[in-house]
Amino acid sequence: MSDFHEIYEKLKKMVFFILALFALGWGFTPYPSVFAGLALGTAFGLYNFWILKRRLEKFDRAVTAGSQVRSLGTAIRFASGVAAVALAITFAEHLDLISTAAGLMIPYLLLLTERIIHQVRHH
Repeated sequence: MSDFHEIYEKLKKMVFFILALFALGWGFTPYPSVFAGLALGTAFGLYNFWILKRRLEKFDRAVTAGSQVRSLGTAIRFASGVAAVALAITFAEHLDLISTAAGLMIPYLLLLTERIIHQVRHH
């Protein structure tokens, strides 16, 4: 499962770079609420991906030991997404709801893109 850890570390670096770009967009464009929403959604998306990484490592250890695992944390990740959207609704004057929801998907889109590039380069 160290391969997934390496993927996570690479993805984390990309997300932090994107978060820095969102901070620049928030500070220097006339659309601060859009970039704030993207940053919030991306931060929660990275948190969800971290939860998934931890659960997959736990799943790997359980399979190796021959025991069962209850779940991969889907409910926790779903609740995290709901929390991000709830924050966007609560602070609607500062956060754009649509960009928050889009930001939740950014880590997964990065993962998909990185895996496609990896497959093309190595096969």
